[in-house]
Amino acid sequence: MPKPRVVVTADPELDDSNSLVRYLLHSPDFRTEGLIYASSGFHWRGDGTGKQWSVPNREYFRFGLSLCPCTSWRWAPNERFIDDAVETYAKVYANLRVHDPRYPTPADLKSKIRWGNVEFDGDISKDTPGSDLIKALLLDDEPGPIYLLAWGGQSTIARALKSIEEQYKGTPQWPAIYQKVSQKAILSPSGDQDDTYATYIRPNWPNVRSLPVGVGGVALTYGASATVSAENVRYYSADWTSEHISSRGPLGAFYRVWGDGKQMVKGDIFDYFGLSGYSVPQLRAMGYIVWTPPRPKGEFIGEGDTFTYLNLIDNGLLGYEDGTQGGWAGHVVMRPAPGDSTRRVGQSAPAFTYEDFLRSVERAAAAGDISPAARPPSPNPNFTPAAQHALAARMAWSVTPTYAGANHEPHVTLRGSARIDARPGTTVRLEAVTSDPDGNAVTVKWWRWKDVDTYPGDVRLSDTASHAMGVDVPADAVAGQTIQLVVEATDNGTPSLTRYSRVVVTVTP
Repeated sequence: MPKPRVVVTADPELDDSNSLVRYLLHSPDFRTEGLIYASSGFHWRGDGTGKQWSVPNREYFRFGLSLCPCTSWRWAPNERFIDDAVETYAKVYANLRVHDPRYPTPADLKSKIRWGNVEFDGDISKDTPGSDLIKALLLDDEPGPIYLLAWGGQSTIARALKSIEEQYKGTPQWPAIYQKVSQKAILSPSGDQDDTYATYIRPNWPNVRSLPVGVGGVALTYGASATVSAENVRYYSADWTSEHISSRGPLGAFYRVWGDGKQMVKGDIFDYFGLSGYSVPQLRAMGYIVWTPPRPKGEFIGEGDTFTYLNLIDNGLLGYEDGTQGGWAGHVVMRPAPGDSTRRVGQSAPAFTYEDFLRSVERAAAAGDISPAARPPSPNPNFTPAAQHALAARMAWSVTPTYAGANHEPHVTLRGSARIDARPGTTVRLEAVTSDPDGNAVTVKWWRWKDVDTYPGDVRLSDTASHAMGVDVPADAVAGQTIQLVVEATDNGTPSLTRYSRVVVTVTP
């Protein structure tokens, strides 16, 4: 299966920078087509002429503030965090290639860096190198989608689409171009951070799809450590983060954690994450706007944009395959169709707004360090351990010059087809084949992913801890309904690593 073609657009928020570290560590799974500097309602550079800018209800007007119109907003004069990340990756590239020869060269990644529409929040008035790149990708003749990741605002993506519209609308080619681009562009946004999706993309390109984001994904936003389950909280702790991330060489040092002494933009009153040992009143007395509570030194801060590509990772779940699939970023929940209990329809999570974000931060602030009993249950399936172990393993690769010195994912395949037709009342036998490149033992676990299939009742599975297992297709199953099953293979290396294979059983008459 070809790798997903991916364009990353990111603004200089520290969680974008952290998301970029994980992205680079998983870069063998992608065909990276662009790494583009972007603006948002939270970060924009200005045009250098002294022109002032503001947009109503942005953060510079919230919290009792009135700080704009201004010439730029939370943007370092010599911003280069994407270049810095790629240059840091170059320092560990030789080690990474020992563990996976598919890692792209630093020169190749460097050649993909562009500047997008960064001057002003939501400005799509002119072409930029970043928008030109996206435009060219959407118009090229290669088959398959272009996944457009928007970690900041979507103005660079919107400008690319607008430029295509301006060039072709009203010409004989326009209907074909419109259809081609609408099918090829797949958005994966971290919200609508500059309103350009609402004001331009959706009204003018209504058939452009978004990568579905549902429920049950790995929590990586600001404040996640205060709201995850008791089972998962260890993966956000200072001890775990220090052992597996921040102590692991150049990329680990580049990854932002609480109290690391760093600041994305000098003097930024919203960025107090580099400080430690101060209370909320003390931080406010120092002039900071405390919008999420301070955490212990060394603890996880956030990767709020990582969910935009978690379902593109080649872990066997094929989370991007169609609208009913799922992965580490969560899944689309299949609900009963109105008036029809036998048919279910997919429902994605609604768009995540800034107001949603503020409410989540307020909940995290209110929760603080809550007791295990008060924490929510883990999502089912719980992908946090597998996703965090994968990050930890790749961080270990970056500082380990020998293949034998680190752990690597096991392999799992299915004996036979991953898509099976079966009649009601029959039993389907399935078999997984596993191996491990390090010679580690591999355990398997089969489970039904009920939320992403379309049979509404219970299904009996047998021998779920064996390589071969059986699934009884219920007698009341209706033709066309699906039962989705996953085999999860986990090795006993350090850290333990997991891969998956998925089976879809379709009920036939």
